[in-house]
Formats: sequence, C-alpha cells, structure tokens
Amino acid sequence: MNSKLSSEIKAEAQRLGFFACGIAKAKRVSTEEEDHLRSWLAAGLNADMSWMNNHLDKRLDPRLLMDGLKSIVCVVMNYTPSRTLPKGEPQIAAYALGKDYHDVIKQQLCRLATFIYGEDAEHANYRVFVDSGPVLERYWAQQAGIGWIGKNEQLIIPHAGSMFFLGELFLDYELDYDSPTTNRCGNCSRCIEQCPTHALSKDGLFDASLCLSYQTIENRHELSDLAKKNIGDTFYGCDLCQKACPWNRFAQPNDIPEFQPTEELLGMTRAKWEQLSLVDYQRLFKGSAVKRAKYDGIMRNISALKT
Repeated sequence: MNSKLSSEIKAEAQRLGFFACGIAKAKRVSTEEEDHLRSWLAAGLNADMSWMNNHLDKRLDPRLLMDGLKSIVCVVMNYTPSRTLPKGEPQIAAYALGKDYHDVIKQQLCRLATFIYGEDAEHANYRVFVDSGPVLERYWAQQAGIGWIGKNEQLIIPHAGSMFFLGELFLDYELDYDSPTTNRCGNCSRCIEQCPTHALSKDGLFDASLCLSYQTIENRHELSDLAKKNIGDTFYGCDLCQKACPWNRFAQPNDIPEFQPTEELLGMTRAKWEQLSLVDYQRLFKGSAVKRAKYDGIMRNISALKT
C-alpha cells in the first residue's frame, strides 16, 4: 500500500476544489448490492431508461472497465446553491443552476491524474468518470468512506448533506483504502413522506417512472397525470426529498464560480419562461445540464406548472 501517495491524492483533491475524497479497492460489488440492482432492473423500475440495463457486467465489476484497475478514487463537489431563483417564480433543481457539472468535475479529475502521473499522464493507464459510464457512483463513494446511500437514493455526507456531484478516477496503483460508511438514516423517513408521487418507498425500491426528476428530464413523452398533478413550481428536476432530509441543514453554499446562476437566469419570470424561444433557450442554457431535457421538454414542463 502507498500511504504517502494516498494522502497526497486527497490533499490535491481538496486543493482542486473537491469537498471530500476517498479511496476504495476495485473489486466486484457486494452480493447484496448485486441482488438489489438485478431485482430493481427486473421489476422495470428504471422506467424507459433502457441504457441502465447495458453493460451490467461492468456495473457489477468495474475491473472490466479498465485493465489493471486496482483503486477507485471517489470525489464529491458541493453544489448547494448560494443564490436561487426568486420565490414565486418557476424553479429548476439546484444542481442545474450553473454550468454542466460533467465538464467541471472531469476537468478537475484530469488535473488530479496529471498530479499523480506527472509527465507520463498523457500515456498513463487511468480513466475518469462523471455520471458518464456504467459505474455505480454512490455505491463506490460509500465504499470509499465518503457517505452513505440514503432512503432518498442520494449520497448523504455526514454533517454536510446530499447536494454533491460525484466523480471517479480509476487508477492502476495499489493505495490505502478507506472503510465503508455506515448508514445513518435510522428511523427517519422524511424524504419518503415528502415525495409527492411516492417514487420513494420504505422497502427501498425506487420507482423512477414516478419521480418528478425522471418525468421532467429523462421522459421524452407526455408527462404522466401524476406528474402534472404534483409538478408544483419546478419545471426541471425536483429537490423535495433533499430539502426534507435533516442532514441538509448542515449544507453550506458553494463558492465555485462555474456553479453560480447567471443574472439572466435569476431574472427570469413566469411570463418570460412561457415566451421562451428556441434561440433564448440555447443562449440561456449554453453549457448547462438543463439542455438534457431539450427545448420541447422544457416547454412541455413549463406549460404544466401550477404557479
């Protein structure tokens, strides 16, 4: 094991703006995790996100994603907003207020890899993932000692909350490995109680088709009647289960420039949203995760708002 390098990696990750960094040994996931994932997929609870059935063997064993993989360096970056859209106006999920997190975190992970490999980084054997491959991100973050997977299906970091982006750096080095985090949700079920469509359940099975985030982002068809009834004031995503989580009372606003909303976005009103043109949409959300929902999806959602 390389204690010195492990410590240096964590220190550099912090310097690069990551809130936390942990390291897990690369191996096949636990039998419990595998059984849970297989049951979830077999029940069709991934809605029409068929891509989640792809490369199941690699999801279950990340060593199939990279020859020589030994260590999974997990990082998280805070996106708790420092400024939000005005109350009384249409809202979007907190994670999408700034620039696309994929680009920001990938860039910083590549810098971390350069720190590790130095001049050999260009030809080194490593891989970077940011919600972009068949990697069970929350599982590995828990194995790396960063947090646990809560009843709201989010990674919860003790005394910090759940508003964090996740990323992974796959390395061919043996490192010091952190111990998995113990689940500390206890008897709390506030997130389950606050989910308006009952996508969350006490048996731990999350029904994606019911989730307002799925309905307003991934769903390419009409919103379900249940979604239309419960969409409230948010036309992209949903933060209700996170807002209900007691651990998020510890959340601190992020100071990352790329994650700050623009003045134009902060100045949007219901009337402006309803009149949003394709050109306006492309300008307003250039480099934003919101573009995943497409212009037609955004306008579909806005027309269903209850505000």
